[in-house]
Order: sequence, then C-alpha cells, then structure tokens
Amino acid sequence: MGSNGEQRSEQRSEQRFAGTTYVYVSNADSGDISVFRMNDMNDEDGGLVAVQTVLVGGTIMPMTLSPDRRRLYAALRSQPYCVVSFALDPLDGRLTELGRAPLAGSMAYLATDAAGRYLLGASYGGNLLAVNRIGSDGVAGDVQQIVGTGPHAHAVRTSADNRFAFAAVLGANQLLRLDFDASAGRLAEDATPAWTLPAGSGPRHFVFSADERFVYLLDELDGMLHALAFDRTHGTLDAVQSVSTLPPDFQGEQPWGADLHLTPDGRFLYASERTSSTLAAFRVDAATGKLARIGTYGTQKQPRGFRIDPTGRFLFAVGQLSPLMSVYRIDAETGALRECGQYPVGKGANWVEVVRV
Repeated sequence: MGSNGEQRSEQRSEQRFAGTTYVYVSNADSGDISVFRMNDMNDEDGGLVAVQTVLVGGTIMPMTLSPDRRRLYAALRSQPYCVVSFALDPLDGRLTELGRAPLAGSMAYLATDAAGRYLLGASYGGNLLAVNRIGSDGVAGDVQQIVGTGPHAHAVRTSADNRFAFAAVLGANQLLRLDFDASAGRLAEDATPAWTLPAGSGPRHFVFSADERFVYLLDELDGMLHALAFDRTHGTLDAVQSVSTLPPDFQGEQPWGADLHLTPDGRFLYASERTSSTLAAFRVDAATGKLARIGTYGTQKQPRGFRIDPTGRFLFAVGQLSPLMSVYRIDAETGALRECGQYPVGKGANWVEVVRV
C-alpha cells in the first residue's frame, strides 16, 4: 500500500477509535444526498466536513436508518417509486448503493420495524401503509403488504416491543393503531383510531419517549403539539396536554408544522414550523410528560426536516427553500439553541439522518 493509502488507513483507524458522527441530507430537487463528517475534536462548534455527494436521481426525500446503523434507506417520490438501500462505511461515512426495490406509492415517511427486518412506509397521495421485506444483507426487497388508511397517511412507526404500529393520517385527523405481527411482517388490516383530533388538525409526525410512557404528535395544519400517555400493554393513548409550536407573533397565516424530535435523554423536544421558518423548543417533564416552552429560534427557510445527534449536543436543520444547513449547539442545562455553523447542501433539502460510530 502506498503512502497515501497508509495515511488514509491511519486516519480511518483514528476516527473509529475516537467515535465519529456522520450527517446525511436528502435533497429532493437536485436528486442527491449530502454526506458530512463531524469534527469531534472541536467540541464547541459541531464543525462539519463535506465527505460525499451521492447522486440518486429523482425526487429523493424520506430516509431512515436500520437499527444497527449499517444501512440507510431512502425513498424516491418521483416515478418509478422505489426505495434505495445504502451501506454506510463506518470508517468515513460514505454511502454505497446496494440495490433498489419498488414501493407501493410515493412515500412521505419510512421506518423500519424494531428488529430491522421490515421497512414500513406511509403514502400521503396513496392513502396507504405498506411493508417491504428487508433481506439478511440489509437490502430492502419487494412489497409484501398494502393497507388502506383513509386520506393522506403521513407517518408510521412501530412500538419498541414490535407489537403495535401507529400511523398519523393527516386527512382523517387520526392517529391509527394496528397490531403488528413481527414474525411475518404483517400489519392488521383493521386499523383502530388510537386517538382522534379535531377537524383541521392534520396530524403529521410523532415520536415515542425513550421509556415509551408518552407519545408526542405534531399537527401540520394548526401547528399544535400533543403529549399523549401511552399504555404499552394495551396500545392505548390518553391526552395529557396540547401546546402551540407557533411563534408568539404568528398572525394571519396558515400554520405549516413539519417535524419533531426529542433529545436522546428525553429532556428536550423540538418542532419545526415552515410558514415562520422556526424551531420551537420545549422542556419535557419526565414524570408527567408535559411540555414547557423554552423559546423559538429562526432557522433555514421552510424547515421540513431536522435531526438531533446521538449525543444530544447538536441539532441539524435544513430548509426546502435554502441552500444551507444550520448546526445548533443544544445547551445541556436549558435546552436553548445556539447556531454555530452553516453548511452548503443540495437543492430542496428536506430530510436529515445522523449516525455515530
């Protein structure tokens, strides 16, 4: 091996030993994925180095990681609708395409089941949920089931024990519950409304707390954020609290909620709102699940997606109408955000995934 190869090998070993964070951004309009490496040596500013731009072709949008963080799945929302499976190189974060498989429609959301054996998708335009097999090599395969949901399914996730799948259905103003057969990878055909919202709410995305005692659900159409108590035994939900994610000076415009994420320790929750191009920050009461507003922070224009790194120190936000990604330092005591860098991404940036190896 030549000197350049030896130097690259040494650098890779050092990165692996130290632990390295990689950030992946899907860019719908330029049809590619931007790959970044975090400079962990500079702990205060979350500095990023561009590693790779992966041309995928078509309108690349939702992504999800396998539970073992070795595979990245990305959906094309332009025809032919398909999921692209990538291998993540833990030494430098680069992506290698492994295969493509058809999807049942244009998917607004992707998630694996808790075991990583199946890929679940929610189709906004198709009004459906679908399940694709994932092979032993981690490559997504053919569609094996399609379940109708009512108008505009927008997100789907399984509980940690893989017994239930929940789906946010924007047009029906419902969060659905479906029994999930993890051995066969099949959803129950008779979805049950686990929680019904007022007309015009538009439930969009949701997350479970780390201990699964609570579910947090974000509305697209009214900008509300709901805390729900989750009974893991029966899969039922009960309302705890509803708060607005809109800025205090938001007036006379249509709310446009987008995404929400908890810090890994569950102490802070953040939500993006596209009309005002802001991030709302909340402190979480671990005992009750209730939320207390920390503040509102301006971000990139029309922030569809963002993500928090696995250490809980940094938040990465992109805007569909911005050529930049913002990196924020999360104050460990207060949850406040401090912008500490901006980095070029592709056109129509809309989804972020972060992995640490």
